[in-house]
Amino acid sequence: MSVPFITDDIEKHLDWQELIAALEAGHALPRAEIADSFLYRGRDTLLSRAAWIDGLGALVKTATIFPENAAQDVPTINGGVALYSDRNGLLDAMLDFHLVTKWKTAGDSLLAASKLARPDSRAITLVGAGTVAHSMHDAYRALFPDARFTIWNRSAASAQRFADTAENAVASDDLECAVRGADIICTATMSREPVIQGDWLQPGQHLDLIGAFRPDMREVDDTALTRAALFVDSRATVLDHIGEFKDPLARGVITSDDVQADFYDLAKNDFERPSDQAITIAKNGGGAHLDLMTANYIYRKWSDFL
Repeated sequence: MSVPFITDDIEKHLDWQELIAALEAGHALPRAEIADSFLYRGRDTLLSRAAWIDGLGALVKTATIFPENAAQDVPTINGGVALYSDRNGLLDAMLDFHLVTKWKTAGDSLLAASKLARPDSRAITLVGAGTVAHSMHDAYRALFPDARFTIWNRSAASAQRFADTAENAVASDDLECAVRGADIICTATMSREPVIQGDWLQPGQHLDLIGAFRPDMREVDDTALTRAALFVDSRATVLDHIGEFKDPLARGVITSDDVQADFYDLAKNDFERPSDQAITIAKNGGGAHLDLMTANYIYRKWSDFL
């Protein structure tokens, strides 16, 4: 029997609410065994992530991140995903890398927002105008159907093009104003230096940090971290690997005890907003276990519609 290759043709059958339920269910299973490896060549990155969850299966996902590709109108991130059977180790499917990445990345942040953002959130600021920001516009609307979006990007023209094609969206060239006026702030940049200043933040806001994935990358400053209740999708994949937390941890700005919960604490109800007035930060670090949960969800949906 040939191994299926699952492409974005399946997207019309996928649902954001179903995905976050699958992610929550995946974290109720035994803790994932995970292994990451990072190779660097200047600004280029080769990232390989593997995960095995007893009762769900195994996955290997390899990504290449070449920031200079954008100037050549070539995707910055590429790669491949292999999903293996938990029952016998056979290759169940190869999945389109961009399909899995889109739904895993946005689903990760959406699960965090479902627990941490105020339910009455309406004003959402997207910092960045790339592929991930477009996905987040789609995903957030599944939880906040009446949301209004403000889009900021270093290239004002890119922000305006995004706003022109997105529902209930406007572009802004004033990042501070866009942050101060938001209920939810989502950062999806390739920045190495903080773009969000903690002094801009207001009580009750939720920050969804997606962009930083290397030890030398940051999207918010130290003040933001010290003012907020901190959450991560996975302590194992964020604290020692990603600059957003690794750098301030090393300098003593925050401690590991300041991180209140990760997704494996969902069952204990520890992954939740401390109060209406609290500022919450959730760092989306990804991780192969989340890719595995997402790929398994996509594979099951594909199987339903064979």
